[in-house]
Amino acid sequence: MQLGVRDVARILNVSEKSIYRWIQQGQLPAYKVNDQYRFNRAELLEWANAQKINVSTEIFQEPDTSVELMPSLEESIEAGGIYYRISGNDKESVLRSVVEVIKLPPGMDRDYLFRVLLAREAMASTGIGEGVAIPHVRNPIVLSVNHPAICLCFLERPVEFGAIDNQPVHTLFTLVTPTVRVHLYLLSRLASALLNPEFKAVLKRQAPREDILAAVRALNKETQGTGV
Repeated sequence: MQLGVRDVARILNVSEKSIYRWIQQGQLPAYKVNDQYRFNRAELLEWANAQKINVSTEIFQEPDTSVELMPSLEESIEAGGIYYRISGNDKESVLRSVVEVIKLPPGMDRDYLFRVLLAREAMASTGIGEGVAIPHVRNPIVLSVNHPAICLCFLERPVEFGAIDNQPVHTLFTLVTPTVRVHLYLLSRLASALLNPEFKAVLKRQAPREDILAAVRALNKETQGTGV
């Protein structure tokens, strides 16, 4: 379901006037349909994460009432794998290297994944600042995977990524998800984790896999403790 101005104002906890102002300034991604603005949930969450704006859990609600068990961040990172010293001199070559190492279902076309990731970057960089980028496809269901995966890659050298703060990127979290709902959920959980000082410190020193997964488990416990 596409969102309207009133929905977005409620999700971002701001006035409708602010929404219109951001649209006019070209900051907030929106589409005009029959003289009314409409917003894509995935794009809205990406934008809010980049701006470090908290969003209401309402963003995850869909008309489909079927129950979908949400994966944990730890499970998804374990499924995608953690890799070090990933080679590449620019965005394209780095993404090619990431696609070569990420754990994927047998028979999945890696070249196709590379092309859709590159197409997504051509629309807008997934560099969210502080040396981190979250490459992902625009529409998760085009990949036809059964289980979500987040591939964490530390680059051999930082590369220009067109990030929001104009800083080069050294750490990539690449998302491959089966549904839009799971995509939104994991993107939100990852954005929250990247605000945590302890988790950021673990990433900055490119800690061993066991330490990174332990940090993610600790975050999960904190989230459960707060009832989020």
